[in-house]
Amino acid sequence: MGCREPADTAFRYSTDASSRAGLVALADGVITGNEAGAVVRLDRDGRVVWRVSLGREVAARPVVVGDSVIVGTVAGDVVRLGLEDGAERWRLTGETPVLTPAVVDEARTSVYFVAPDGAVRAHAVDTGKVRWRHPAPKATEPPPDTPRGLPAPVLTEGLLVVARGSAGLVALSTADGAQAWAKDVRDVVGMEAWRDGLYVSTRPGRLVALRAKDGSPLWEQAVAEILTGPPAMALGTLWVGASAPAPVLVGLVRESGKEVARVPLPDPLLTRVTSIRGELLVVPTSGREGRLLVLKPPAWERAFSLRTDTPLRTPAVVLGDEFFVLGLDGRVMAWRLKPPEQE
Repeated sequence: MGCREPADTAFRYSTDASSRAGLVALADGVITGNEAGAVVRLDRDGRVVWRVSLGREVAARPVVVGDSVIVGTVAGDVVRLGLEDGAERWRLTGETPVLTPAVVDEARTSVYFVAPDGAVRAHAVDTGKVRWRHPAPKATEPPPDTPRGLPAPVLTEGLLVVARGSAGLVALSTADGAQAWAKDVRDVVGMEAWRDGLYVSTRPGRLVALRAKDGSPLWEQAVAEILTGPPAMALGTLWVGASAPAPVLVGLVRESGKEVARVPLPDPLLTRVTSIRGELLVVPTSGREGRLLVLKPPAWERAFSLRTDTPLRTPAVVLGDEFFVLGLDGRVMAWRLKPPEQE
């Protein structure tokens, strides 16, 4: 980190089990889950607001809807908890394992889940009742290879876009699950919706830009041998993790796909980058040392780095000048940037 410490440790909190669920941002803290089935709400100082045990692993990021949080487990339970106290509002059992993060529509009335086989269902937020189901890809299609779940779906232009492995992309109406369009884009690592565009990273190293409303192509770019993470818009640039073959962070112009930055990384980036203060880029890396890099434009050189000693495989959460990460070992760690004149 150099001779000066640009960030102070805010807290470190262990959830007491490994976690791949990721963090959910609140106005005053974060929520996460772990493989022991715990769901934990922390305030900005790392104090436990509440902790609930669901009994089975929480493998996907919970979703906050108004005054509640909806959580799924690998056993196929879906539970709605009160955001204020963690009290159970409703619970569904017997659904497919929840390995992929759910998403909520803009009206905050429906929550959408993607099953490991690519089937999709919509639940009413207030009751948990299933509103519609869309089947998995036809049996003629090879089943998705999803031991860790399919990529997170995205909501854009009134559509739910789902990546279904070798079955490609499908866009469904959020109202009734009817198919709006399909696209033969396979082996998707992740997606980003921004304005009227949909940006899709694929494991074979290609970044594809589509028009969100109809799936028509905008541009396609060969970025590297392998793309390792989902795309993310930050500081006016479209970013994606890649292996070329060494780990790199690649920045592109959103409108054209032109490459404008290529930054070597100590270990692969498996998740999204995040901006802080509107001027720095926070990059979690997945090596055993858990290096969290903070880069500054325009050359994207390293402003500083932090070592967590656990792989970082989910995005950082930023609240003002404070940023939070979740380690694979289940620790939630947070730092506060010092005011610029104190750095």
